[in-house]
Amino acid sequence: MKVVIQRVSKASVKVEHETVASIENGLLILLGIVSEDTQNDIEWLAKKTVNLRIFNDENCVMNKSLLDVKGDIIVVSQFTLHASTKKGNRPSYIKAAKPDMAIPLYKAFVNTLEIELGKRVQTGEFGADMKVELINDGPVTIVIDSKNKE
Repeated sequence: MKVVIQRVSKASVKVEHETVASIENGLLILLGIVSEDTQNDIEWLAKKTVNLRIFNDENCVMNKSLLDVKGDIIVVSQFTLHASTKKGNRPSYIKAAKPDMAIPLYKAFVNTLEIELGKRVQTGEFGADMKVELINDGPVTIVIDSKNKE
């Protein structure tokens, strides 16, 4: 399971010109799932995400977590995070989990985030053509792969 976490001052997701998610202060999370992902990946990644100290404290030092600042989350499915560009110029997405496996894991990740955060997490629409707008605050962008815990 791979995420791109962006600290945002504002973010939204539209599907067919309709806003399906919108937040102010918080995180926009792009989520890529592979078939080897398990509940352990979900739990580790959700806990890591809400506890990352990437929000500024009163001294403008990144020392506060999403929990500390009572921020919000939007999660957007992003199978292209697992693109392979090794051969040729057309990326291969063979590593990305198929929808029958990815959708339950995606929903489980969102549910686990809601438990960790203690409130509702907004989402895009799995498999839809989405338009994502954001103001990346900082900018702060962090990539985490549950299979490569660095």
